[in-house]
Amino acid sequence: MRFWGVRGSIAVPGAATQQYGGNTSCVEIQVPGHGPVVIDAGTGIRVLGHELFSRPEREVSLLFTHFHLDHVFGFPFFAPLFAPSFRVQVCAPTFSPEATRDRLGRYLNGVLHPLRVHELPAPMDYACCRPGRTFERGPYTITPVQLNHPGGACGYVIEAGGRKVAHLTDTSPLSRPGEGLSGGGRPTGRESNVINAIRGADFVSIDTMFSEDEYLEKMTWGHGYPEYAAALCREAEVKCLGLFHHAPDAADDDLDRLAAHWSGGFHGMRVVVAREGGDVDLSG
Repeated sequence: MRFWGVRGSIAVPGAATQQYGGNTSCVEIQVPGHGPVVIDAGTGIRVLGHELFSRPEREVSLLFTHFHLDHVFGFPFFAPLFAPSFRVQVCAPTFSPEATRDRLGRYLNGVLHPLRVHELPAPMDYACCRPGRTFERGPYTITPVQLNHPGGACGYVIEAGGRKVAHLTDTSPLSRPGEGLSGGGRPTGRESNVINAIRGADFVSIDTMFSEDEYLEKMTWGHGYPEYAAALCREAEVKCLGLFHHAPDAADDDLDRLAAHWSGGFHGMRVVVAREGGDVDLSG
């Protein structure tokens, strides 16, 4: 599993973000010898696209969590889309394959971007998915998970080769302050659904854009905070938690302090701060 973009809302290149990266959301999961699963097409997908040309595999499964611009902006800059030798499978939480294609077509429409979606040279397959309905992509077993974000968002649990990972972004806590895990109590029904889906995972990356105080000021924005993510993953007996979807104003120094704060883990669970270019080796 590799992070190609870890930033939320808007790309922030510059001197203050060189260590953790300034590109927006893009995560890759790959079983050796098979094409990868890529989650979201933020600006980080551009560099991934060039990297894929150095590998022998010519299939890519691209999953969208939702269609907010920071998760879509890099899509027309993804080089395999322009190579007829690649086959790209696109899946998103919509009601039909045509709806998935049409959502992307709202961006690639000749106005917001000069390219139109039907002009992509690579062979394209479009699909839809629904939370709780597992599907297969090559060696990958994929289960969508309903999240809590304005306009809707879907996380993904991916199992392959005896390993299990999950990527849950963008999402607010699944309980209100003072209730469920947010209040230090038993999980709510919505929390239990996610806990059951990620239970025993080797690695889970979760939206932790805010501090807890910032979240309480911006509860409707659809983003979470580390303490809640840690409580959710501890309940699910996750082995390692990755803090993800960093705020645009979070400089490297801020994320260094976050990493230091969580360096001791949480009740035996390892906690890391996701960084652009960072790998999670699940082979051992």
